[in-house]
Amino acid sequence: MADPKGFLNHGREVAETRPVGERVHDWNEVYVPGSLLPIVSEQASRCMDCGIPFCHNGCPLGNLIPEWNDYAYRGDWQAASERLHATNNFPEFTGRLCPAPCESACVLGINQQPVTIKNVEVSIIDQAWEGGGVAPRAPERLSGKTVAVIGSGPAGLAAAQQLTRAGHTVAVYERADRIGGLLRYGIPEFKMEKRHINRRIEQMRAEGTKFRTGVEIGRDMEATSLRKRYDAVVIAAGATVSRDLPVPGRELNGVHFAMEYLPLSNKVQEGDLVQPPITAEGKHVVVIGGGDTGADCVGTAHRQGAASVTQLEIMPRPGEERSDGQPWPTFPLLYKVTSAHEEGGERVYSVSTTHFEGDGDGNVQWLHLTEVEFADGRPVPKPGTERRIPAQLVTLAMGFTGTDRSNGLVEQFGLDVDERGNIARDADFQTNVPGVFVAGDAGRGQSLIVWAIAEGRSAARGVDRFLTGASDLPAPVHPTDRALTV
Repeated sequence: MADPKGFLNHGREVAETRPVGERVHDWNEVYVPGSLLPIVSEQASRCMDCGIPFCHNGCPLGNLIPEWNDYAYRGDWQAASERLHATNNFPEFTGRLCPAPCESACVLGINQQPVTIKNVEVSIIDQAWEGGGVAPRAPERLSGKTVAVIGSGPAGLAAAQQLTRAGHTVAVYERADRIGGLLRYGIPEFKMEKRHINRRIEQMRAEGTKFRTGVEIGRDMEATSLRKRYDAVVIAAGATVSRDLPVPGRELNGVHFAMEYLPLSNKVQEGDLVQPPITAEGKHVVVIGGGDTGADCVGTAHRQGAASVTQLEIMPRPGEERSDGQPWPTFPLLYKVTSAHEEGGERVYSVSTTHFEGDGDGNVQWLHLTEVEFADGRPVPKPGTERRIPAQLVTLAMGFTGTDRSNGLVEQFGLDVDERGNIARDADFQTNVPGVFVAGDAGRGQSLIVWAIAEGRSAARGVDRFLTGASDLPAPVHPTDRALTV
């Protein structure tokens, strides 16, 4: 324990964000560069000698949080980085993007604000990169076995890195033109600058991982031929099928899935486009869905110069503190104000879209909605509450329903799916087809980045054992594990 009285002497202090009037005019990360370093030591000192660190249970990766908090408090960045990387391949991703179930499980959070675990994590890894402490770890010898990884999101990258370091020859196949999956083309630049992905890819290349972009397995290459070329295959294709909203007017121009809208801004930042084909500039924007993807749409619309931004959520507004039904150390559903919400716009809860109204040219102009109340867990419209709001661009950010089956990957491999439409797997993450494994959202369903990395690491152990008969690789989760809930 770094400071026995740290949690008594210091309150919670988080990273400082840049002024709204400044950051909405660029796409850089919202935080003030270097603002964490002066406060990270005392924030890390708030980590208690709690006996049983429930943050380990809150995080599926099993991050050694008290240990690297101690090192961060003492300024031993190299040791902190080693403990951080012992359980997490990509802490710069999770430290920026994860909603931090570890903080919800922090023992200090029982009666105080929890430790700023994410901020400490980001400080450690940024210092490690800056000080040259993140080096490639090439295997000492090669196994002679080959593995194909389908998908380059966090699950696929984690599996690929673990298997490469175990001595296997690994090739990652990505259907997009760049590596990163939704990290690349789903997360806006203001949440995570893509330079963080680029330097990890270079590290992995130096370790021996091969990357094949612009190749969609099932369309550009038959899944069966891929299986013949490699000793094992890991499917980490994600759950990329967006949930639709089948109401009248859905076909109007200007109604788009969030994942049709967001990647275009990433393309502009990559230099591929001068202007995005779908833009919020000068338009009244409505975002349907109150989660993180919806918030990403809100922040993107602000930066594109929207006339107004309204975010709709069918569920009631959450409380700002834990309810009796969401006790510590579970991950609570709370009212959250992201950086995008700080930048403006309106959030409307307990409403449901009834239909869209367009102009004579087939362009959406209005969204009609009604207030709802819940009976037996189902939303019921409240009579007399119908109204319409201006909507010249609508983004659907209501989550994802499963992995893409339109490309034929599932059928060509002959894979079984479970009752939720996810690819079925056994205790080793292996599908019904020998040598074919699945990790991440493709097998679990839509989930968090920490679960994706944990599944990639765990599936790598299953692959390694399949190829060699035994494995020393860690497996932090089982396929049936779920988040800590009541």
